[in-house]
Amino acid sequence: MREFPAEWYEQSAVQLTWPDASTDWKDILEEVIPVFKSIADEISEDQKVLIVTQDVSAVKQMFDGNANIVVVESEINDTWARDHGGISVFEDGKPVLLDFGFNAWGNKFEFNKDNDITQRKFKAGVFKPEVEYSDNLDFILEGGSVESDGKGTLLTTSECLLSPERNPQFSKVEIENELKKRLGANRILWLDNGYLAGDDTDSHIDTLARLISEDTIAYVACEDENDEHYISLKAMETELMDFRQDNGEPYRLVKLPMADAVYDEEDRLPATYANFLIINKKVLVPFYNSKKDEEVKKIMAELYPDREIVGINCLPLIKQHGSLHCITMQYPKEFVK
Repeated sequence: MREFPAEWYEQSAVQLTWPDASTDWKDILEEVIPVFKSIADEISEDQKVLIVTQDVSAVKQMFDGNANIVVVESEINDTWARDHGGISVFEDGKPVLLDFGFNAWGNKFEFNKDNDITQRKFKAGVFKPEVEYSDNLDFILEGGSVESDGKGTLLTTSECLLSPERNPQFSKVEIENELKKRLGANRILWLDNGYLAGDDTDSHIDTLARLISEDTIAYVACEDENDEHYISLKAMETELMDFRQDNGEPYRLVKLPMADAVYDEEDRLPATYANFLIINKKVLVPFYNSKKDEEVKKIMAELYPDREIVGINCLPLIKQHGSLHCITMQYPKEFVK
C-alpha cells in the first residue's frame, strides 16, 4: 500500500535550489538571494535545509557554521524545487522518493539539467540508506500541481494535469489511474476553474487552494468584480463548496484574500497568499508589502495555532512568476539523514 503524506507530516528537511548568474535570476540576484537566505535561515532553526547549488563554496561560506545546512552540488537550469524535486511517499511504511519527469511546465523553458537533480542527491548520500529511489521520469508531474491530505485524497487542477504539453498520451481517466497507482490516492478532487495572471504553471493548485487538514481547504478569494480574476475564482469557490470529504461531509472553507495587484511594467505578476510553506514549527507565508499581509498572518495563525507564522517578502520571487512554496520541497522525517 502506498501513501503520500500531507505537508504537515513531520519533516526532516526542506530543499532549496540556489539561484546564480546562470539562471533567470541573473539580473536580480542582489534582490532574490536575500529571500532564499531568509527562508533557509527560518527553516534551519528547527530542521535541515538541503541546498542544491552549482557553487558549493559560495553557499557554504554564506551559511558558515550552520550544521542544519546540507549542500549538494548539481548543475541546474532553474530554482523551482517544488517542481523538479522528488515527491516523497511510503510503500508499506518504507520511504520511497519518486523522481517524476519535469519538462518546465509544458516545454516553456530549458529543463534538461533539472531532471538530474534528484539522482545527484542520492549519489551525494543525503538520504537515509532505507530510502528507495523510484524512476518515474516517464510521467510528467510537478509537486506544485498536487495537494495531499495524507489519507488518499488529492486536490489538483484540470488546467495543469490535463495539459497536452505534459502527458498527451493519457486521457483524464488514465491520468487519474496513474496518480492513484504512483501516489497511492483513492480519490482525486479536480478544480476546473481558477487561475492567476502571470502564472507559467497552467494553474498549479498551490497558487490557488491548499489542504490545511483532512477537513479544511484554504483558497484564494476575489471579491472585486472589476478584477480580471473575479469570474474564474468565484467559479472555483463554487466548485470547492460542492466538494465532499471522504466521509461525505462538506469541507470547511477558509478564504485567503486576493493579493494586491503587482506589475512588472504592464504585466501582472502572480502574487498569491496560497503559496505558503508548512514546516515543523512554523508556517512561512509570502508577503507582498501590502496591508493585506497582516490580515493573512492573522488567518494563518487561526489555522495553525501550534506553529509560528513568519512572513517572507516575496516581491523579488514573483518577478520570475513564482513564490515561496514554489522554490521549496519538503522531505518527511524518515528521508534525510
